[in-house]
Amino acid sequence: MNRLASTALIRGLVRSCRAPTTAAVSRPAFQQFMNYSSGHGSDPNANADKAATRIAADPDTHQDFEPKSKSSDVSLHDIVAQDIKENPVLIYMKGFPESPMCGFSALAVKVLQQYGRLAPMYLSVLEIFWEISGSKRALKPTLCRDATGMSIRLPGASKPATAMAVAALSFPPIPCPTPPLNPPSISPPISVSLKRLCKEGNLRDALRLFASGAHGRRRPPPSEQYGWVLDLIAARRAAQEGRQVHAHALATGSLDEDDDGFLATKLVFMYGRCGRVDDARRLFDGMPARTVFSWNALVGAYLSSGSAGEAVRVYRSMRASEAQVAAPDGCTLASVLKACGAEGDASCGREVHGLAAKTGLDRSTLVANALIGMYAKCDMLDSALRVFEWLQDGRDVASWNSVITGCVQNGRILEALSLFRGMQSAGFGMNSYTAVGVLQICAELALPYLGRELHAALLKCGTELSIQYNALLVMYAKCGRVDSALRVFRQIGEKDYISWNSMLSCYVQNGLYAEAIDFFGEMLQHGFQPDPVCVVSLSSALGHLGRLKNGKEVHAYAIKQKLHADLQVGNTLMDMYNKCQSIECSVRVFDSMRIKDHISWTTILACYAQSSWHFEAVDLFRKVQKEGIKVDAMMIGSILEVCSGLKSLSLLRQVHAFAIRNGLLDLVVKNRMLDIYGECGEVTHSLNIFRSVENKDIVTWTSMINCYANNGLFNEAVSLFAEMQKANIQPDYVALVSILVAIAGLSTLTKGKQVHGFLLRRSFPMEGPVVSSLVDMYSGCGSMKYATRVFEGMKYKDVVLWTAMINATGMHGHGKQAIDLFERMLQAGLAPDHVCFLALLHACSHSKLVDEGKYYLDMMMNKYRLKPWQEHYACVVDILGRSGRTEEAYKFIQTMPMEPKSVVWCALLGACCVHKNHELAAVAAAKLLELEPDNPGNYILVSNVFAEMGEWNNVRDVRTRMSERGLRKDPACSWIEIGNNVHTFTARDHSHRDSQAIHLKLAEITEKLRKEGGYIEDTRFVLHDINEEEKIDLLHKHSERLAIAFGLISTRPGTPLRIAKNLRVCGDCHEFTKLVSKLFEREIVVRDSNRFHHFSGGSCSCGDFW
Repeated sequence: MNRLASTALIRGLVRSCRAPTTAAVSRPAFQQFMNYSSGHGSDPNANADKAATRIAADPDTHQDFEPKSKSSDVSLHDIVAQDIKENPVLIYMKGFPESPMCGFSALAVKVLQQYGRLAPMYLSVLEIFWEISGSKRALKPTLCRDATGMSIRLPGASKPATAMAVAALSFPPIPCPTPPLNPPSISPPISVSLKRLCKEGNLRDALRLFASGAHGRRRPPPSEQYGWVLDLIAARRAAQEGRQVHAHALATGSLDEDDDGFLATKLVFMYGRCGRVDDARRLFDGMPARTVFSWNALVGAYLSSGSAGEAVRVYRSMRASEAQVAAPDGCTLASVLKACGAEGDASCGREVHGLAAKTGLDRSTLVANALIGMYAKCDMLDSALRVFEWLQDGRDVASWNSVITGCVQNGRILEALSLFRGMQSAGFGMNSYTAVGVLQICAELALPYLGRELHAALLKCGTELSIQYNALLVMYAKCGRVDSALRVFRQIGEKDYISWNSMLSCYVQNGLYAEAIDFFGEMLQHGFQPDPVCVVSLSSALGHLGRLKNGKEVHAYAIKQKLHADLQVGNTLMDMYNKCQSIECSVRVFDSMRIKDHISWTTILACYAQSSWHFEAVDLFRKVQKEGIKVDAMMIGSILEVCSGLKSLSLLRQVHAFAIRNGLLDLVVKNRMLDIYGECGEVTHSLNIFRSVENKDIVTWTSMINCYANNGLFNEAVSLFAEMQKANIQPDYVALVSILVAIAGLSTLTKGKQVHGFLLRRSFPMEGPVVSSLVDMYSGCGSMKYATRVFEGMKYKDVVLWTAMINATGMHGHGKQAIDLFERMLQAGLAPDHVCFLALLHACSHSKLVDEGKYYLDMMMNKYRLKPWQEHYACVVDILGRSGRTEEAYKFIQTMPMEPKSVVWCALLGACCVHKNHELAAVAAAKLLELEPDNPGNYILVSNVFAEMGEWNNVRDVRTRMSERGLRKDPACSWIEIGNNVHTFTARDHSHRDSQAIHLKLAEITEKLRKEGGYIEDTRFVLHDINEEEKIDLLHKHSERLAIAFGLISTRPGTPLRIAKNLRVCGDCHEFTKLVSKLFEREIVVRDSNRFHHFSGGSCSCGDFW
């Protein structure tokens, strides 16, 4: 008989004590055994001895006891369990009324005597005594050797059982043949079945079997059965079933007999995993004896419930305990370190690290990995890396995962990627956690190709590695690969909420808002109800789509499901309402939030700023400071938007000083301040900020170029653009649009063509703002031919491009063409916006189309429901006034639904000057100076009105007031592009290098115009109190005449001249240029501050209406 056969026999004997003594034994086996025992005396012990020696002497007669599986990889417990399952043996023993178990115990011990030195036999006999005593206390035997053999002393066993065991072990073996036994076929015992059900995760059947087993016997179930069931309940988070098992343990007295705390510890662990941390604590506090396992269970309970701080406090209580058995072990320290990381408590983490080093537990890979994770979460990545380097040979896959994840969490993505490469080089295989970490690296660095490689590697692993579909989905989403993300999503067999929410978020992150809404419908069809994460993504999509009604429906759902209390949900709802232009709803959401975090305050401040609630935003910003909330760069950005909207230089300076004091001047804030100082006309402040930025990015350069261009410093803008290229900063779309604006302002066609060529050479997509800027640039340089070519070359034309072309034709005096373009746009199915109508009304104004202008203003208000701006009303006033209907224009102003601003009165004043309505001009002048007392242009315009009226005293008063305010008039300036250079002239200018030749040529031109064209100077346009000769001399030296003279001597005959002027062309110069175009046979294009004049053959495109 070999070792495994003996083990099987003893295990069979064990099963005999678990089954009923009569019904469970098959009749043939029972009869065979009774016949054998009756032939060998009436003493059961003697029968036991004979049976044991006969079995030992003739193992070949019991081949059924041989195990069928002899793999060395199978544990002893599995071998014995398999033997019992495949070869069930039941032996019925009579006698021994005081202890019915002693008979077969003696038989088992006799077998043990024969093979007592073999561990399987020893364990099986111990299990016999375990079954006798019904308690785990029987598992603490003492194995002794003496002269007679081996004895087993069981402290918890009954005296008869112990005595019988000792007596049996002292008997010598008696060789004797034994008849073969035919084991009956029976059901497996409760312990085996229960353990199998728990391993399979079948909670319902396991509980049913556990309850039926408990009712079928008088003593309580063994603690190990409680342990199996409670572990399964903890895994399933089935708190209700856990409470029932707890009640069962109390009712059966199992907890009273739980001297070693095994059962109580299992209950604490179960409550912790089920989220019933209070129940776990009450049970723990009532434990008479606490082991390290009990403390670990409570620490884990608090940790799993999110109470990391309380977990640390339990650890400190454990340290304060004087019980020797409660000294922290590696599991304790690992859990506490995890809690320290969650709390960001680096001090406690270092203290635990010190204890680990003192006790030698830091050499444990489990503790070292926890140390790496703790330091990484406490923003001490260098310490985490030092622990990792110290670990050296003790590293496992979890060590690499911890340090890679730590690098990702601390933003050191490239270092994480390098560590992953090192992990591969060290020969460590990749598990699911590694895959998730590396996929996060791919997402953060936008490395879709590396992500695809990892995806392929995961697929090759097949069943050996759990493919993390959700992590793959997120990676593809962040890399912008929506199609790949969707394919991964479709491959997921059992989709959970994370899968659905990740795919929904993928659509939203990549701007596919309509697709996100459709996908949400699919999610509902599959029975998934929106959770807070889903509500956040859905609200964001609806906000971008501007669907206010649907957004309110989502808000209502969140309230019904009590999801609105979630901070992220509330913050997203505020942003959604703001995008839907419902700031009032945003405010109500903010006011209803009981708990507000930093993001809440930042969001509502941004809502105020973006919705032009400027004063409310300023008040809120003050309240933020009073509440003690830390102001960050995001809040500064929002309050800067308020400064931009209010054009408040004083507020901007205060915010600038606040940012300096609090160290909030990062690159983004500096760039935005540079922009706003430029918007406020403070170019010097913008330039100072620009120079203070050490590492200028493309945004810094572009902001400064914009600042120059928007303030009329076009030459400076072009020069800065060239400097940017020398600094090896490659221009992007925004920079190119900015420089095109500057070039249009300069009317330098050559430079504009160069930028256009740059766009084509670098293969920039010809779409969007770049195309619109090209149209503006070519039209601003006087070349409608190129502007039209760019416009017609575009297959898709949006409203912005149509508006640019309408504005271009209108500025060149082609009002009818502008109207035709507008009608073509409507036929294309596009709806005009405010800016489009403004360009159309400007075109009507420049072409004297009064009725058309009034018609389109009415269309704007009644058909398209657009509320006109002040600029729209000013265009209509200009149309009426320049047509000579100044009184009608004044009545129109009086009927405006809003208080007219300076732009409206300026239009009326200009018309009154042209048509000599001095009385109405005085009214407009007074209103203009009242509304804008710091605008020098208004003083010049009012001064000119008084000069035309001959009221020189009023002229002097106006100019005195202007000087007292420190205001200066911009000098008249004209420039012309010759070759690749721009030449600038001012009135009476002698600074040009060819000044003498220019003035000689101008005198020649004037003389020719007098003789051949009948030119006579009109001194009415010289608004100075001087004599006629001085007035004539001033006229001759106007800047545009100097530019024309230089153009005639610098170009070949017949070459068109393109001249730009910063002020309106006076009437005398207009007549002068018409005659030059006729007598010198040149096409001359002049752009003044209002429009373009195309002079050719003695006439102008404006029809003398400007």
